Amino acid sequence: MLRFLPLKLGRLYRCLKLLLVVGLFVILLMNTHNLFASFQKNELTDRRFINLNKCPACFGTSWCRKFMNGQVSFETWGRLRFLDVFNVKNVYFAQYGEPREGTRRVVLKRLGSNQELADIDQKICKRATGRPRCDLIQAIYKTEFARLNGDVRLLTPEVVEGWSDLVHCPSQRLLDRVVRRYAETKDSGSFLLKNLKDTERMQLLMTLAFNPEPLVLQSFPSDEGWPFAKYLGACGRVVAVNYVGEELWSFYNAPWDKRVDLARQLMDIAEQLTNNDFEFALYLLDVSFDNFAVGPRDGKVIVVDAENVLVADKRLIKQNKPENYDVWYESRFEDCDKEACLSFSKESLCNRVTVDHNYYAVCQNLLSRYATWRGTTGGLLHDPPAHVAKDGQLEALLDECTNPKKRYGRFTAAKELRDYLTQLVAAASATAR
Repeated sequence: MLRFLPLKLGRLYRCLKLLLVVGLFVILLMNTHNLFASFQKNELTDRRFINLNKCPACFGTSWCRKFMNGQVSFETWGRLRFLDVFNVKNVYFAQYGEPREGTRRVVLKRLGSNQELADIDQKICKRATGRPRCDLIQAIYKTEFARLNGDVRLLTPEVVEGWSDLVHCPSQRLLDRVVRRYAETKDSGSFLLKNLKDTERMQLLMTLAFNPEPLVLQSFPSDEGWPFAKYLGACGRVVAVNYVGEELWSFYNAPWDKRVDLARQLMDIAEQLTNNDFEFALYLLDVSFDNFAVGPRDGKVIVVDAENVLVADKRLIKQNKPENYDVWYESRFEDCDKEACLSFSKESLCNRVTVDHNYYAVCQNLLSRYATWRGTTGGLLHDPPAHVAKDGQLEALLDECTNPKKRYGRFTAAKELRDYLTQLVAAASATAR
């Protein structure tokens, strides 16, 4: 009987594939009219489609002229609205064109699922009227997003603390940086909140509370060497960022030398975000293969999802000296059976100067044998060449970086792992010559 089980499973699998194909064909037939209409119309010029009609309960308007002029258009599959059911994160690929520069690929984000966007509308309405539905534009003027009027000089920590990961424990220095670099105003460059228009202040606060990713990209821009995608602009509830390249997952089975180079870059990112001259520690709370991408030309690894980034001001921690502030904080390893899981204490990240969280997150969720993603295990550095496996050093460093056996072992292992990966990259480069 067991002998026939694989045959039965094979038939079942083929039947399911056939049903899926038939189902998609039926959907195509039912949507034939919409299909042709989708290819003929540029929906990104539709104010309602991009939710421009909901401003100032939106993310900005700096790119609206480009959207309305038809300079931004969906790529082929993005035009098919019936496929949106599979696009839960509301992330689209598009083409952006300038007369003198030609066209280039960009990424459009709604910054949340349809349900999450509906929830924020309901929250605004309930706070303003007590009802789940209302005139959103009128209602937002009665919420905390409109509390900071033109008489308020600065955006202060007590107003926005805890609204999102970015401002879980904000310092005045961080908030001044966010306001000064806010890209959805023509008069950027000043940290004075009163220099923003009322609608611009509400859009900034709305973004800060709903999904602060645009503010992370603006405050720590790629032009200054930060490992994030470049922020381009927004119109309504759609933001545009620079297309980086294929997601890191696409390189899971790449040649060994390529994977070693990517691993070294990931450890460099962990180090840069932890220790930098600005004394801001940016802790990645959501680390998975989908949240990083690799440039097609330079092979550079970039963070492409920055929603869950907690920023701690080390300068303020040293100044305030909370309890145990100078005691090194070690993240606790947890061998869970879920994908991309991490264990951390936000309060410890906010109150310690020396923290190993970013090393732990990269090692556990991306590099080591504990990394689990899309049904696979083994991490980016799986199946090393015989001479590397025989040496045993790589496996030992990855294990200590993920699940340290010594006190403060992860700090030492992370440094040694970066050095070891650098040596492997150099050796591969020398061999290639």
